[in-house]
Amino acid sequence: MRILMGLFVFVFWFLIAHSSARADQGTLSDNIRIESAALGYALQYRVYTPANVAEAENLPILFVTDGQWYLSQGRFMRVLNKEIEKGSIKPIIAVFVDNRDPDKLKVNRRNQQFFCNQKYVDFFEDELVPTIEKKYPASRSRDDRVILGVSFGGLNAACFGLMANETFAGIAMQSPANHPVSNLKEMYETEEKLPIKIFLSIGTVNDNTQQGRRFKRILASKGYELLYKEVPHGHTWQNWRPLMDDVLRYFFKSNP
Repeated sequence: MRILMGLFVFVFWFLIAHSSARADQGTLSDNIRIESAALGYALQYRVYTPANVAEAENLPILFVTDGQWYLSQGRFMRVLNKEIEKGSIKPIIAVFVDNRDPDKLKVNRRNQQFFCNQKYVDFFEDELVPTIEKKYPASRSRDDRVILGVSFGGLNAACFGLMANETFAGIAMQSPANHPVSNLKEMYETEEKLPIKIFLSIGTVNDNTQQGRRFKRILASKGYELLYKEVPHGHTWQNWRPLMDDVLRYFFKSNP
């Protein structure tokens, strides 16, 4: 009997402690469906909110394209919780946008969405951003909005820098693709300097490295606020996953 009572007490306090630990963590919503008039089809997304979000206001927002992969392969929620708990970054909202057809997940829409598609920009500016601002304690300032993507999604972030800089002040590009919009670097070179802050990372193994370095030189010559990273990996999550804390600290660093 004493053994059973001791086991009961142990389990009870373990559950209390475990519950407290979870209470200090952020939470991730289920998939949320949104019908886009701009695109003419439905999309889905998930929203990360930090602990005690009900007491918060004016939280910065990170929008993540290829969101389903950043969660599953990038393990981004774990990084968010760790960086916020350590005090390395401010509490933020993160919106993980799925590029797939929510009714047929094998249908990938990246090629339709990410190549400087004005309708995709309109979806973010006119539909998704206002929806997030309405439902969550999000900042209304462009200075508190960042968009992140990898590969084609990195290209999309660069497109948003050109096409949506009135809405997004930060663009984060991991191994941005080059060929689908081959004149994108030239557009950055010929445009007047835009009011954006930029993160750019490239791998040094079969990751379009020379084009990435050229893009970095163009951005630096224009005087952009820029954090540039090279890592000794290829076009894989081994390259991108370890840099997520760098992205977060660059854009959302806690005030000293």
